[in-house]
Amino acid sequence: MVKGKTAVITGGSNGIGKAIALNLAENGANVAIIYNSSESSAAEVKKQAESYGVKAEIYKCNVAEFEPSKAVCEKIASDFGSIDILVNNAGIIKDNLLLRMSEEDFDAVIDVNLKGVFNMTKHLSRSIMKSPAGRIINISSVSGVMGNPGQANYSAAKAGVIGFTKTIAKELAGKNVTCNVIAPGFIETNMTANLPQSVKDYANTTVPLKRMGTPDEIAHVTTFLASDKSSYITGEVIKVDGGLCI
Repeated sequence: MVKGKTAVITGGSNGIGKAIALNLAENGANVAIIYNSSESSAAEVKKQAESYGVKAEIYKCNVAEFEPSKAVCEKIASDFGSIDILVNNAGIIKDNLLLRMSEEDFDAVIDVNLKGVFNMTKHLSRSIMKSPAGRIINISSVSGVMGNPGQANYSAAKAGVIGFTKTIAKELAGKNVTCNVIAPGFIETNMTANLPQSVKDYANTTVPLKRMGTPDEIAHVTTFLASDKSSYITGEVIKVDGGLCI
């Protein structure tokens, strides 16, 4: 579906980002995997991606930082020659009720989850516009669609990603670049593994499909949006949440 294209994936060393990187690689895309913490995990994703016969490289970067993000984007462009797909997946959580939330925790989540999307999109947009069919896919959350108690920072950032995406979709449409959002619900990752059991029980009983989703289920939608099969879809928010946000 994406054979011969080059994709950049932020937060690509584990969880949803890892699944996206490997699914894109399995479908023939070369992948540039950006990570911020575990080099060993990123190296393992690179190894798995290369097993599909594609080019894969890893890059350490905190996407919240403007100049380092610019430098890593320039390095990726130099290494791969062209860039067709950007998947903004990197994200963090620092949950707390508003009355207990610190300014530092609010700022940290906004910086990674929202400004990081701005940084990477700004730095790579010119390269993506040169592609015959550029694709930008931003991973938001149903928390950004409907809000969630204890996640004022996270919900605000993810809602911001949706507004940002719709605007960029309009700005880049003339260059045949599409820009869409995937809004996952409860997905089985290391992040959700640390949730209290009561929250997991709530997810399994409240979600109409009665279970959490898997990273692969997000990855399949991402690959579709990255492919030529999605050529007339832009500015959309696709919820992958088992019906949670119906």
